[in-house]
Amino acid sequence: MIALDLIGDIDTRRASVRWAGIGAPGTLAIDPQRLRGALDDAAHEPGVIGWVAGSGFEGALALLDAGPASLPRLGMASAAVRDLRDPRHFFATLDRLGLAHPPTRFSAPVDAKGWLVKRAGGTGGWHIRDASRVRHRHADSYFQRRQDGVPMSALFLADGRGARLVALNLLSVRALGAHPCVYRGAIGPIDDAGLQAKVEAALARLAPAFALRGLASLDFIAADGVPQLLEINPRPSASMALHADAWAGGLMRAHVEAVLGRLPDTPAAHQPGLRGTEVLYARRASSLGASLAGQLAVATDCHDLPAAGTQFAPADPVCSVSAQAADVPAVQRALAERSAWIAARLDPIATDPTTTLPRPAP
Repeated sequence: MIALDLIGDIDTRRASVRWAGIGAPGTLAIDPQRLRGALDDAAHEPGVIGWVAGSGFEGALALLDAGPASLPRLGMASAAVRDLRDPRHFFATLDRLGLAHPPTRFSAPVDAKGWLVKRAGGTGGWHIRDASRVRHRHADSYFQRRQDGVPMSALFLADGRGARLVALNLLSVRALGAHPCVYRGAIGPIDDAGLQAKVEAALARLAPAFALRGLASLDFIAADGVPQLLEINPRPSASMALHADAWAGGLMRAHVEAVLGRLPDTPAAHQPGLRGTEVLYARRASSLGASLAGQLAVATDCHDLPAAGTQFAPADPVCSVSAQAADVPAVQRALAERSAWIAARLDPIATDPTTTLPRPAP
């Protein structure tokens, strides 16, 4: 595997035969020229059949067509991705299909209390604001009423005509500073036959309506047993790490097969118990010392590892942790304990770092 991203975390480099940077870490934005150059180089590597876009393209959809003709992107067609990321088109399609979603509008409500402002090009919840506190908004902003319920996602495969569910996941979405709905992690697979049937029925309508292909995720709020749909992330999502054993050969192989029009013949299989991941965000200005970096590098439950000496401003993502247990509360406790252990061992710095290396959320 060749990995292309902005940071080059320790474990990313360790898991790949080659890594290339495609942007300056401080910008948190993909550089089109560097991306095209890296894809051109990858196209000449023996055995490379295509490339898969991860997060980071939501606000730069033109880059989905950045690769050379000899290196196809293995994912949904660009037109399908644009339709999914266009809130006017997406929610109008949900209405046409009879699929529930929170009230959504494209002009500011008279009374903004209870409403959120979201951006079509946002990801991870960082773009979401309390509408009552926002004075200026971007051109791609839209308003959505807060929906009571449980944040969840459905990881699925699609072949353009139908879909097969991988798993339901419980999402951890909490406030972080001025951001009310930041993604913190996920736990799955969640066993809820009634909810699963409703999600599968929704996916059966969504797959042909949007020509969905490959591995993707549907975010929703479970409200009294009804999935209130929020968005579809048209790419492999972070929750795939929880379900690597769903089919023989792994989910990335299943993704490629689905893009080519072939879904698995059998339902997803899962090992007993639940698995979870959580992003650890810095609580204060701090840095990663060499000793702690060495301990994290050999830990099997720590991921997205920064290099020793990396500095973090408050609310910067540090790394992610994982855990496995018999039920949701036990997984949540294990994740919280591991996160607290790492946070307590970060080296505090007297003032906000002046040479911070910003890192995107894992």
